[in-house]
Amino acid sequence: MNLTTSRNLTARALRVALAHAFSSPTPIDPQACASLLHACARLGCVTEGRGLHGYLITNVGCPGLFLSNNLINMYAKCGWLGYARKVFDEMPERNVVSWTALLSGYDQGNQPRLCLEIFSQMHECLFMCAPNEYTFGSVLSACASLGGLPAKGQQVHCLAIKTGFDPHVYVGNALITMYSRCEDSLQHAELVFCTMPESNAITWNSMIAGYECCSRHLEAFGLFIQLHRAGAGQDRVTLMSILSSCSSFERLAPGLQIHSLITKTGMLMELEVSTSLLKVYASLGSADDCFKVFFLEMPTRDIVSWTGMITAYSQHGPEQALDLFRQLKRHRESPDRFTFSIVLKASANLATRQHGPTIHAQVIRSGLESEVVLCNILIHMYGRCGKLDSAAQVFQEMKGRNIVSWNSMIKIYAVHGLATEALGLFSAMQANGVQPDSATFVGLLSACSHAGLVDEGCKIFKDMTVNHGIEPLKDHYSCMVDILGRAGRLQEAEDLIGRMPVQADSIIWLALLSACRVHGDVIIGARAANRLLELEPSKSAPYVLISNMYIASGNQTEAALVRKKMKEIRVKKEPGLSWIEIENKVHIFRVADKLHPQSDAIYVMLENMKMRLKDKGYVPSTNLVLHEVEEEQKEEQLYYHSEKLALAFGLMRNSSECPITVMKNIRICIDCHNFMKLASDCYKREIIVRDANRFHHFRDGCCSCKDYW
Repeated sequence: MNLTTSRNLTARALRVALAHAFSSPTPIDPQACASLLHACARLGCVTEGRGLHGYLITNVGCPGLFLSNNLINMYAKCGWLGYARKVFDEMPERNVVSWTALLSGYDQGNQPRLCLEIFSQMHECLFMCAPNEYTFGSVLSACASLGGLPAKGQQVHCLAIKTGFDPHVYVGNALITMYSRCEDSLQHAELVFCTMPESNAITWNSMIAGYECCSRHLEAFGLFIQLHRAGAGQDRVTLMSILSSCSSFERLAPGLQIHSLITKTGMLMELEVSTSLLKVYASLGSADDCFKVFFLEMPTRDIVSWTGMITAYSQHGPEQALDLFRQLKRHRESPDRFTFSIVLKASANLATRQHGPTIHAQVIRSGLESEVVLCNILIHMYGRCGKLDSAAQVFQEMKGRNIVSWNSMIKIYAVHGLATEALGLFSAMQANGVQPDSATFVGLLSACSHAGLVDEGCKIFKDMTVNHGIEPLKDHYSCMVDILGRAGRLQEAEDLIGRMPVQADSIIWLALLSACRVHGDVIIGARAANRLLELEPSKSAPYVLISNMYIASGNQTEAALVRKKMKEIRVKKEPGLSWIEIENKVHIFRVADKLHPQSDAIYVMLENMKMRLKDKGYVPSTNLVLHEVEEEQKEEQLYYHSEKLALAFGLMRNSSECPITVMKNIRICIDCHNFMKLASDCYKREIIVRDANRFHHFRDGCCSCKDYW
């Protein structure tokens, strides 16, 4: 058997060749044995390699230097570094190939520190064994893996200069890669690149990738232009690197130019290149170009390219992403964990709730139900869709949890108003030895905010810094302002904003303004509204809140001035929308909506509901309706809010015992909240409303928020 044939061996052919060699009465000659060891290394057939090692010990005795070096290489390439080191330690003599094979194994096995330790030992034996260019390449690669430790790499660089290997292209390429990955060392990579006496495609690729690694995309693109003008050509790696640069630009022109070049050179046939091109168009929001590349130009597609396409479409609409996922299934492609993660995220953003459980079932059939990342996304998806029991079941059945798992479940309990459960889960998390992070405390403070646990929230806010060493961020301050504001401690909330080490953003001022509206504090509310308008002058929220606050306080003049100002600068209030899913179809309603095909029946149902609820004590809350309107007209405006229309339709069409779930894009008003409470008791149905802030679970005339939202 010669070396050429061994390179073409498959794993099955390798086993046949070894069986034939072992049964032959003639011992395997060293060259053929080395050839077989190379095949074992290339194919990762460590079992066969160990068998060959045993054959050598039995039939040859101690392998000589040549075969021992091949054994080290085989074990190292297969990841069996302990065996490689054992062969190395037992060698009576070693040469530069022995050291380099072991160093390369530690480098490729992601053990850079051990690689450097072995190199230090080799350096101590320098008078006996000098390194070569491949030795330096492995050691510099290990230095690159350590990232922010350029001193080690500089020491190796100095040794390369002393031993005369620094001009070698293989060493120069490794130096460029190493310096590019070390913090603030890119100028050293540029110096090496500019002073190299000779270069190859890897040299240019390394420097372009170095610019990319440091987010210097313009320099990367400029270097690519130099490469192209020099006629040096470009390979698959070059094009993939420069396409990564194109993704960072805010315009399509560079990507279109590279697309043209890829087409001319025939590199579009390379699946990895066409997939990278697809990602460029996806990141720049060009769905049409994504479609063109994926469906019209790519000769073949794999699950990576399908996933990239689904990701691109998910940025424009979850429905499109799910439709593409269905096409993937029709093409008999098998989704992987990345595909499922994108599709589950898309389904969480859909109005309909039918897709999530269906995709969950496919995850189980694919054997990926134990994937922690997918479980975390499932928890988020079920929580967002209001299926709290399903989210908790996924969490409980997880075989392994990480900090994201605990945080996701805490956040879900918080948004559903279950503060006791959220705090209990935090205790269980600590008992399991999981250290909380910044996101954990956002969830806990949010839970306290939704439940009105002021003292508990203040304690958690203090413990976060004192006992856990986590400095508060804007999200934590926003939660605290919300906690204090909802409790009516508005001056404390405003003082807290003044003491913040960072400038308050619009979310924080909006939290204070919302609390001022609830408690009728026009003075602090006006200050909060002014600060909010400075940050977001074109948003409607501050105008609406301050106007409602003036109306509630009886100051119609100021309320009218606010509304006039909105008209002058053409700021429009976000329209209230509610939607409900019936028989896998989503029905959307606006206030006083007459567009639904069954609107006549809906209004008849709503009228019947109004009469029944008034008998139960329902009194419309008209205090936030403009006072110029007659009382009867005020009531009529309230009756036809979008969530009431959705509820009426739900009661008409959903006669089962399952909860009626209504989704809403803005905060539910107090009148609709009272209406839902009474309806849950009158019709003996559980009603779930998800508004912009949280979930409300209405049962037997009560709400899970305890009228605190």
